Amino acid sequence: MNPVFQIEGKRIWVAGHRGMVGSALVRVLSQLDCEVLTTPRSEVDLTDQAATRRWVLDNKPDAVIVAAARVGGIAANSASPVAFLYDNLMIEANIIEAAARADVSKLLLLGSTCIYPRDAEQPIREESLLTGPLEKTNEWYAIAKIAGIKLCQAYRQEQGRDFISAQPTNLYGPGDNYDLETSHVLPALIRKAHEAKVNSAESLTIWGSGTPLREFLHVDDLADAVIFLLRNYSGPVPINIGSGEELSIAELARLVSKTIGFDGSLTFDTTRPDGTPRKLADLRRLHELGWNNARPLMTGLKQTYQSFLNTRDN
Repeated sequence: MNPVFQIEGKRIWVAGHRGMVGSALVRVLSQLDCEVLTTPRSEVDLTDQAATRRWVLDNKPDAVIVAAARVGGIAANSASPVAFLYDNLMIEANIIEAAARADVSKLLLLGSTCIYPRDAEQPIREESLLTGPLEKTNEWYAIAKIAGIKLCQAYRQEQGRDFISAQPTNLYGPGDNYDLETSHVLPALIRKAHEAKVNSAESLTIWGSGTPLREFLHVDDLADAVIFLLRNYSGPVPINIGSGEELSIAELARLVSKTIGFDGSLTFDTTRPDGTPRKLADLRRLHELGWNNARPLMTGLKQTYQSFLNTRDN
């Protein structure tokens, strides 16, 4: 396959380089023949249009990957709707607008599969976008990301910009957030199971009924897929990125417990919300383009638990 964008020798800006996704992107890009640009928060406030525009015009990246975002699980979305909507709108709009002004050759915006309707047909095709109501527990983040996707499409349509977008499924891996009130389900389970094991607890409490079905992707595999799309994809359709491996939250809890060595029972707190009943991404477009490199979940969990232990030790 002949690449549509040559990374080698280029200046690639990873916006949001200190987050879990941004860190993974920097790890992958640092192994390639390109210059990686980063912007610490102390240097540039990405919610500030003038500051963002000035930095991009001064540094002139050849390509931009928008991994900067305010992220969190159900509890965080519910507690901070203004931040999840406003901050994400500002960050992505400022970066995309600045990239257009600076004549950046390529931009990739990262969204999330939560952009799709709550009751979308499964597996979820890219065409399902805007065909139904969103899941209420994360609609603020989803609306912001949908706006970003549409902004990329608008610049492509009106100005011919090679701005693309992609939405990964649920992520896990090094650099994740393990705070029990603001994290996503998998890191929360890792922390809970670890602490239950250390404290010799008899049971582990899981939020919700355990019945929702989810798909998980290691963040380093996402980074690999993003670099692949940066090289090989140019089009208006936002591309799904996932593993294709689906399991219930209850099954995930058992798998995490087995990985960590927690032998107690599981209890389910049904007073907590479940979120979307099922969320499996249709990966046919990504596979047809030539990427299908996701590692098995069990392998990724073992690696992630070791990373969690290293983080706590440090």
